[in-house]
Amino acid sequence: MEEVQKKSVTMKDVAQLAGVSVGTVSRVINQEQGIKKTTLQKVQQAIEELNYIPDVYARGMKTNRTETVALILPTIWHPFFSEFAFFVEEALSKKNYKLLLCNTDGAKKEIEYLMMLRQNKVDGIIAITYSPIEDYLASNIPFVSIDRTYRDKEIACVTSDNQKGGELAAQMLLEKGCQHLAFVGSHNDTFNETKKRRQFFEKTVRQTGKECLVFDIPEPVDDFLGELEKFLVAHPQIDGIFAINDFVALETMQILEKRGKRVPEDVQVIGYDGIRFAKEHEYVLSTIKQPLEQMAEEAVNILLAIIHQKNYQRQSVLPISYIEGKTTKNLKNLLTENATNGTL
Repeated sequence: MEEVQKKSVTMKDVAQLAGVSVGTVSRVINQEQGIKKTTLQKVQQAIEELNYIPDVYARGMKTNRTETVALILPTIWHPFFSEFAFFVEEALSKKNYKLLLCNTDGAKKEIEYLMMLRQNKVDGIIAITYSPIEDYLASNIPFVSIDRTYRDKEIACVTSDNQKGGELAAQMLLEKGCQHLAFVGSHNDTFNETKKRRQFFEKTVRQTGKECLVFDIPEPVDDFLGELEKFLVAHPQIDGIFAINDFVALETMQILEKRGKRVPEDVQVIGYDGIRFAKEHEYVLSTIKQPLEQMAEEAVNILLAIIHQKNYQRQSVLPISYIEGKTTKNLKNLLTENATNGTL
């Protein structure tokens, strides 16, 4: 027997059941102000009774909004980006917005997502990108950048305090007795806040008169690990390393262990980001932790302010913190080591 297709419930059906106009139902759905409490209750009750699901796309055509925000990330495989995406989605959900996750691999896909914004398929974009996309951005585009600023463009930026992070990494390694320090990382041609990590780490170390070696090669890199191993072999005296991010720190540790160096006994290592492989897991290594939840909330608040044409802070710098892991010596171990060496 052929099954009879059920008629879909419309806004008109809701209005008839509630005894109000279609316009009133529309105002309730769009959460407009100035609706009587009794009217609101009637409409909400009718919506629930009829199991009416508003057509958000039709609403978007009328309001020129989709209540959807795109998040552009270099890769979802990285725990840092995954955790950030989690907090962005959580912050958007509280504001009744949806998340469109855009996992990119270079500028081509990023530009495609920017075109989506111009076609009104999303209301705004939050992005972590280091690709040359400046020519595709305009000052009137609702766009919030993470860690990167754009010269000659009024683009909002949310970042952790990379300057303080570099200084703190240097201070911690120095306090833990390191004499021959090094920075390990790579860079590209974009103007971004992460470059301050090396700049202020190096400056802080050199101010003490101690050695500060630098491995900071331009991207793209064909053989990062091979070049890094050559650097570490050429400088066996290194006993303290600050890596530009946690993944680079972990890769550095693999090479050190391959070369017979123990972490943290021979070489102490500090990363940057504060990654964990799961919420309930410990931090992987000693690290400068970015306040990911606060950064996500700030980015969402700024983006929605831009969308709704409200005032917003163009540059937002949030405080970092130091997390003690197993890749640096703790105070108890240092005291024991110094006593053994007769330096106390």
